[in-house]
Amino acid sequence: MIKKTQEPIAEKDMVIEYIGQVISAGVADLREKRYEEKGIGSSYLFRVEDQVIDATRMGNMARFINHCCEPNCYAKVVTVEGNRKKVVIFAKRNINVGEEITYDYKFPLEADKTKRIPCLCRASHCKGYLN
Repeated sequence: MIKKTQEPIAEKDMVIEYIGQVISAGVADLREKRYEEKGIGSSYLFRVEDQVIDATRMGNMARFINHCCEPNCYAKVVTVEGNRKKVVIFAKRNINVGEEITYDYKFPLEADKTKRIPCLCRASHCKGYLN
């Protein structure tokens, strides 16, 4: 699902919070395996330090934002209420009506080239792989 803007967004404006269930990294690893076994093609796991936000089964539209090597947004971890971590998507530049919202997933590099995920962003400086 491609998310496009319905109104202009100014540079540095908050676009959306990435919402899901906050779980430990260990639980996320188990869930990821279970999702694969059940044939769930996409999981929406956003790692934040020692925790993971799992939006696979419960989340908002932020989970559908696509990766791009030349994105118009960026994800930032913000701390609220003293120590709670949240992921917020911000505009990297002014975004016009009808533009697709994108950010760089910044997946860790995969040493095993057979496990690399091809990037389909078609940006002029595409890295070729998400990981």
